[in-house]
Amino acid sequence: MEHLDMDTIIMELIVNAGNARSLAIEAIRAAREGDYEKADSLLAECDQAMNDAHNVQTELIQQELNGEKQPLSLLAVHAQDHVMNAMTVRDLALEIIAMSKELRKLAQ
Repeated sequence: MEHLDMDTIIMELIVNAGNARSLAIEAIRAAREGDYEKADSLLAECDQAMNDAHNVQTELIQQELNGEKQPLSLLAVHAQDHVMNAMTVRDLALEIIAMSKELRKLAQ
């Protein structure tokens, strides 16, 4: 990955994490409707967005490890909050969808 400036890193974290969170919510909604194929597809897209966020986050960590200290900003903290929130929503989506599948089987 090319060297990114701090503003680009922050915006990429926010965008990718926001996309991941939205996709996880959409996956839950698809499962609620019984469309598990769509739910699984949305979760795969969510995973890709999370991987993209992780790659950008890794770039930031590598910069710091290489001595390129960045000033801590509220925006950087906000971006990290988006990443952690997306990770939590994704994990919960996996559990909710698994429970939905089990309940649907029991109802048949």
